[in-house]
Order: sequence, then C-alpha cells, then structure tokens
Amino acid sequence: MKQAEFLNVVMPFKDKLYRLAKRLLVSREEAEDATQEILLKLWNKNDKIEEYKNVEAFAMTMTKNFCLDRLKSKQSSNLKLVHSNYTDENKSLQKEVEAKDSVNWVQKILEELPEQQKMVLQLRDIEEYDFEEIAEMLDMKPTAVRVALSRARKIVRDKLTEKHSYGIG
Repeated sequence: MKQAEFLNVVMPFKDKLYRLAKRLLVSREEAEDATQEILLKLWNKNDKIEEYKNVEAFAMTMTKNFCLDRLKSKQSSNLKLVHSNYTDENKSLQKEVEAKDSVNWVQKILEELPEQQKMVLQLRDIEEYDFEEIAEMLDMKPTAVRVALSRARKIVRDKLTEKHSYGIG
C-alpha cells in the first residue's frame, strides 16, 4: 500500500486511537506517544494491512493492548486509569464546580469498574462502536459485550443515584 492509500485508510480513525489511549493512560503526552507508536506499527505492517477485515478494529485492539502493557510496565507506575478533561468557560462558577464534582464522581466510579466493563463502556458510549466491533476488539461474544455494558451502566447509574440521594459519601 502506498503512503497516500495508507493515510486514507488510517487517518480517519487516528483521533479515536488517541482518545482511547488518553482514556487509558491519562497523560496527554503518554497518549500522544502511544498513538504515534501504534501508527508506526501500522505503517510497518503496511504491506499486510489490507489483509485485515477491519483495520480500525485491529488498530483499536493494538492501542488497547499497547496501553494496557504500558500501564503494567514498571516505568508507568505513576499513571492511573481513566481521565476526563472538562472545560466550559460560559458556566457560572457554581455550575462549573458542580460539573467538575460530577465528572470527578464519574471518574471515581469508572476507576472502580472491572477492566472489561471499563473498556466496553469506553468503546460503546464514548467511541460509539457497535457491539460486533467491540466483540472483535475485545475477543468477546456480542452478547457478553451487551451484558458487560449493561452491568457497567447499572453500576454507574446506581452509584450516581446514591451520591445524589445521600450527598457526599
């Protein structure tokens, strides 16, 4: 595959690779490095890339595995899973504080989810992949993806409801 063809195939989903890496690695710099590394690996597989039925799913799987390996490595012991940036300059200070509090609560809840549920929630609700694509990426059956997503959403919903019903816990 020529460079132009490669760019046409890979570049449309490079931002998704970055968002997944950022979700897992937290640090913008780490996510950028991971994305670059995945793009380089894809380029090195350039001659075989057309063999993959779904290049995007393959790249997302590579990104997930690369990031999880980074998190497990000794050099990244200071990284945490799940991060979200939230800024909106048109809100009042009170609303901004409340929004940041809610985002922090969701982050805490997501940190407590099992890894598989966390990944399914990220891929379905944030990256908007369909169940079959997620199943392929995570090597699961589509029904297992649906169950994991349902359980993850229920945990998040129940914990948020509990927080808002009883105040700070």
